[in-house]
Amino acid sequence: MGPLLALASAVCYGIVDFTGGILSRRASYATVTFLGQLGGLLFACAAALLVSASSVHLSDLLWGALSGAGSCTAMLFLNRGLSRGAMSVVVPVSAVTGVALSVLCGVLALGDRPGPLAWVGIVVTVPALWLVAGGGTGRRGAAAEVRPAPPARPGGAVGDGLVASGGVAVQYVALGLAAPSAGLWPVAAGRVAAVLLLLPGAVRGGLPRPAPRLSVPSLLVGAGAALGLILYLLAAQRQLLAVAVVLASLYPALPVILGLALLHERVRAPQAAGLLGAAAATVLLTLG
Repeated sequence: MGPLLALASAVCYGIVDFTGGILSRRASYATVTFLGQLGGLLFACAAALLVSASSVHLSDLLWGALSGAGSCTAMLFLNRGLSRGAMSVVVPVSAVTGVALSVLCGVLALGDRPGPLAWVGIVVTVPALWLVAGGGTGRRGAAAEVRPAPPARPGGAVGDGLVASGGVAVQYVALGLAAPSAGLWPVAAGRVAAVLLLLPGAVRGGLPRPAPRLSVPSLLVGAGAALGLILYLLAAQRQLLAVAVVLASLYPALPVILGLALLHERVRAPQAAGLLGAAAATVLLTLG
């Protein structure tokens, strides 16, 4: 069940990435993001109430809050990199380095020992994610922001991508350290932390009010992201954290597939190679 749950998490994140990109074409990205965090908070709290938890310790909630702080950091620096017109740098750097850091933490700090097939799958995943995410191409498919961007600053973009990748690693590793007995409350604690961290900026910035027809979809996008975290948490409790992270991180492949199927976008040769690599990595990690 572990690999299936991690892949289901990737599917959730892929749909969220695709849908969030579409919504951001029609409303302020900051508004969509903040409403998404609220939707994730509501969904995570409801799910935590429905799923039994035998014992919830303060340490579990703190791990969850740290995970939420990591996801908030990743989002803020990823968005800053995108606002600088550096999509072809910041997205692949954050995706690839986030996976690498998470795997290193699992192996060096937590004692994970992936099998030979799993290691091959991890190695294949790194270039596959880079290609799927549009490394060096300036394009990212349907989920990409389409508004004109200022000229890219490569040095700053690399820094933004690295900080975002650190946030991704903290999100996954910290959540994986919460005890199974805590149920889904660590995810709820993470959503609380993310909303609280974003709230001051939202108040100072005076978020524009989206059209009512966009508010509910934005809330649902956040709920989908929370569901992805819940599925990842359940996956990490059933297998090595390093493997769960890599499988859950394959989500960039889905927006490319959805863009091809629903928006009739053209998939370029590097992306096609990345999709094939992601498929091969999935098989290796599942068998390993």
